[in-house]
Amino acid sequence: MWRRSLSGASVAGAAGAAAAAAPRWYSPLLRRISSSSAAVDSLLLRSLKEHYLEVSKMTPPPRVSPPSPYTIVKGALDRGGPVLRRPYGDEEISISVMRLANILPAGAEDDDDGGGGGDSISQLFLHVDVSKPGREESLHFLCGLYPDAVGIHSVCLRPKTGANGVGRASAIAKYQGRVFQELDQKVRDAFHLYIEARGINEKLFAFLQAWLYVKDHRNLMRWFKSVGAFINEQKTA
Repeated sequence: MWRRSLSGASVAGAAGAAAAAAPRWYSPLLRRISSSSAAVDSLLLRSLKEHYLEVSKMTPPPRVSPPSPYTIVKGALDRGGPVLRRPYGDEEISISVMRLANILPAGAEDDDDGGGGGDSISQLFLHVDVSKPGREESLHFLCGLYPDAVGIHSVCLRPKTGANGVGRASAIAKYQGRVFQELDQKVRDAFHLYIEARGINEKLFAFLQAWLYVKDHRNLMRWFKSVGAFINEQKTA
């Protein structure tokens, strides 16, 4: 389970080398446009627009609400950091999420027990922070989240999120505890009960999967627009 998880150059100078490495059917196109930077810009802008329109037509997943009492952190779709938050007694629990594919090196997903081809958005990593008032550190869990299970990868104490990096360097050098899988089974079971009591379980999966899809879609749309705007400004300057 745990194993799952446009370069640029000057047109005149690089087109010849690119043509040599490109398929034969592509070489005539490179030769035609290599003498005109404006033609290259127009080709790129047209391609960006076509893909932007294609992505804009993608159907979003059904709207899913997070399990109560978790609430969505305002503005989370437009920035990094926590996605969900909830109180638990005098504690505050916050959850950040990313694809497992963003953690593992390229090609690692192909090394799963099923022979590869897994859907990376069905394999999520959670950063779970448990903080208490008056404490400078929070208890941090790195967890793998799947449709039917959650597993702890590591546990450590670290400076609270939003502490402006104060003490971060010393925290990195600080002893972080043993590798989770090397802990006694009873200790591991107790940690799993600890996060389960705070609502860290597979019930979070449906919402976080849909949330990641929407965030990825929004980021891709924004990327197409931003790159297109930059190329167009260069063209009209």
